[in-house]
Amino acid sequence: MADIKLTQLSHGGGCGCKIAPAVLQSILAGARDRTPFPDLLVGAETSDDAAVYRLNDQQAIVATTDFFMPIVDDARDFGRIAATNALSDIYAMGATPIMALAIVGMPVNTLPLETIRAILAGGESVCMEAGIPLAGGHSIDAPEPIYGLVALGVVHPDQLKRNSAAREGDVLILGKPLGIGILAQAMKKGLLDDAGYRALIDVTTRLNRVGSELARLDGVHALTDVTGFGLLGHLLELCRGASLGARLDMAALPVIAAARAFAEQGIGPGAIERNLQSFADALDVAPGLADWQIRLLADPQTSGGLLASVAPSLAEEVLSRFHAAGFAEAAVVGRLTAGAARVAVS
Repeated sequence: MADIKLTQLSHGGGCGCKIAPAVLQSILAGARDRTPFPDLLVGAETSDDAAVYRLNDQQAIVATTDFFMPIVDDARDFGRIAATNALSDIYAMGATPIMALAIVGMPVNTLPLETIRAILAGGESVCMEAGIPLAGGHSIDAPEPIYGLVALGVVHPDQLKRNSAAREGDVLILGKPLGIGILAQAMKKGLLDDAGYRALIDVTTRLNRVGSELARLDGVHALTDVTGFGLLGHLLELCRGASLGARLDMAALPVIAAARAFAEQGIGPGAIERNLQSFADALDVAPGLADWQIRLLADPQTSGGLLASVAPSLAEEVLSRFHAAGFAEAAVVGRLTAGAARVAVS
């Protein structure tokens, strides 16, 4: 039992096991109308990262949940990645986390108890790093390992950062490099070396806590985090919410160095194709771009970076804050434009 690989116990892993965007849209059709609760500041209507409910003029509570199946075989690393990913939704709203609850589904007759304990310990270590308690949760006996968090945070209503408040002319800043799904697939195929694995863990366990800091800047108009739908999918959500288009500079996109070679070989999870099929009608690709570059835009990012829509005059300060917070790869990757909700890539 000690030789059991977590990724072999599940049919998918990380944010790559999200329901395909087109399928999810069909499931939720008609269910996104805003409910008649005036203090519900953010619901499901714009596919934002978390729900937000105003308690009073000074406080709003931010609530989210995120869980998935293993993306790596190391139990503690799986727990760390899942917890980091869940807390990212709080930071993406500009909020500060205050508490978390664990979501646990485990094949208890297959996995050793020490492995399950290690998964939970990994998640708890991330909550400790974030300065919040992991205050309980719920567990079930499940056929595949599942772990994640319910995360709660607080934000001043005036500092809330929706994914729908971007403005024409804003620059787009991406906080983490792309390629997480590609590296995870390479690992499953036995192709990822130790350096590549360390890069995967480094990116996926970096807390996006800089989002709470960015919330205090008026020129940061919108925030979201890049996860299972890839940069393309989450950028389109931002565009649709603001009724704007976007242009991406392919050469400016940060990419995990170890992932580029695998991407060029066509290695990547099946979720890339599902994402591209869902968003193909809203994508304009300049001549000369390689197929692997377009696939990279749809690579599902587990615990990916924040995507900020920022007034041009504030871009250097926002970049500086990303870099000071430990996101050395953060870069300006594009701009928002007038027009239909489409993404042009050159």
